[in-house]
Amino acid sequence: MQTAQELEHAVLGLVDPDEVVALTRALVDAGGENPGGTEERTAQVLQEAGAARGLAVRSDPAAPGRPNVDVELAPGGPVGDGPGLLFLGHSDVVPAGPGWSREPFRSVVEDGRLYGRGATDMKGGLAAVLVAMDALRRAGAELDGPVRLACTVDEEDLGIGIRHLTRRGLGRAFRGCVVAEPTDLETVVACRGDAYLELEVTGVPAHSGRPADGRNAVDAAARVLELVRADHARRQQDLDPLLGAGTWNVGRIEGGRTASMVAPSCRVWLDRRLMPGEDAHQLAEQLLADVDAAGITGDGISVGVEVTMAMPGFRTDVGHPLVTAVHGAVAGLGGPASVGGWTAACDGGFIAQDHGVPTVVMGPGGLNDQAHQVDESVGVDELVLAARAYALTALRLLGA
Repeated sequence: MQTAQELEHAVLGLVDPDEVVALTRALVDAGGENPGGTEERTAQVLQEAGAARGLAVRSDPAAPGRPNVDVELAPGGPVGDGPGLLFLGHSDVVPAGPGWSREPFRSVVEDGRLYGRGATDMKGGLAAVLVAMDALRRAGAELDGPVRLACTVDEEDLGIGIRHLTRRGLGRAFRGCVVAEPTDLETVVACRGDAYLELEVTGVPAHSGRPADGRNAVDAAARVLELVRADHARRQQDLDPLLGAGTWNVGRIEGGRTASMVAPSCRVWLDRRLMPGEDAHQLAEQLLADVDAAGITGDGISVGVEVTMAMPGFRTDVGHPLVTAVHGAVAGLGGPASVGGWTAACDGGFIAQDHGVPTVVMGPGGLNDQAHQVDESVGVDELVLAARAYALTALRLLGA
C-alpha cells in the first residue's frame, strides 16, 4: 500500500506540463468575450476535455446559449460520498480591445509565457484544475468525497451564471471552495464584494434664462455625489489590514438636454466595493436617507437608487483546514508563502454567503499586471504549479 507521501509524489508526476499548456490554449482560442454572451464554445471545450479524461460532465444553461458546466471526479471507485472539494471558475473573458501585438484569440507560447485573452483571467486556472482532477483519477487516489469544478458564465458582467448556480444549489456538502482566479499563486482568504448602483435624479425643466423657474437635476446630482465622496473619505480612515475599506467610484454620468434648458433629469452609475458582511441594498437605503437628511429632495427634486448588481465579499479564518491545505501545497511546491486579501471581487462570495462553504482564492497569473490587459499572458511554470497545488489540496483535504 502506498504511503501518503508516495501517493502525493505519484499524483504530482501525473501532472503533465504539456497537457496544461495545450488545454489552456484550447480554452483561450475558444474566445468567450463578455459583454456579448459568447461563452458556449469555451463551455464545449471544457466539457469535451472533461469527458475525454473520464470525468463526469454536466451542462446547465443559465440563459440560452450560455451554459454553466460542472466537471466532477465523482463518487464511485476510490471516491467516497462524503463532503467534497469545490473549485470555481468562469468561462467568459473581457473584450480583447485594440492594441495587441498578437492575435488575442490565437494563443502562442513564447519565452515561458502563454499569451492570449483569458490566459490569466482565467482559462489557465480552469485548465490547471481539470488536469489536477485527471491526475487524481489516474493515480487512483482514495478520497472521502468528490472533487468538482463549477464553471459559470457571465462573471465579467452581471453574474447570471453564479446566481443560477446559487438558485439551483450545490447538491451536496463541501469542505471548502477554491476559486481559481489569478492571485500570483498567493492564498487569498478575504475578498471584497462589489455592487453597481444607478442613481436617478428628476427635476423640473425651465428656460435657462430663468433658471429659478425650474429645478436642476444635474445640480442635485452633484450634491448627492458630494455625500458619496464624503462617505468614501470617511471609510478610508479605518482600514482593514487585508482589504482596506469599502470604496465608491463614479463610473458614468448623463444628464440634461441642452445648455439652454434647466436639466430635468440626471443619471449616475456608481460602483461600490463591499466589505464582507455589507449589504448593497442597505447601503442604497442609507444613501437615500442621507440625501433626504441633506435637504436635496423636495420642491421638484426626487432621487431614486437601484442596485443593478451585487456580489458579496467573504472572509475565511486563516486557521481553517482549507487555508492550511492550499497554502501548504503552494508553499511546499516553491510558490508564495504568503496569505493575503483581495480588493477585487469574485463569484466565491456567493459560495461562502449562500452555501456556507469556506472559500479561498488561489490561481495562476497576475490580477493587476495581466488580467484585462493588452497582450495578457501567464507563466507556464505558474500553470503547472497551480495544477500540482490543486491536486495536493484535494489529497490533503479529502484523503481517505
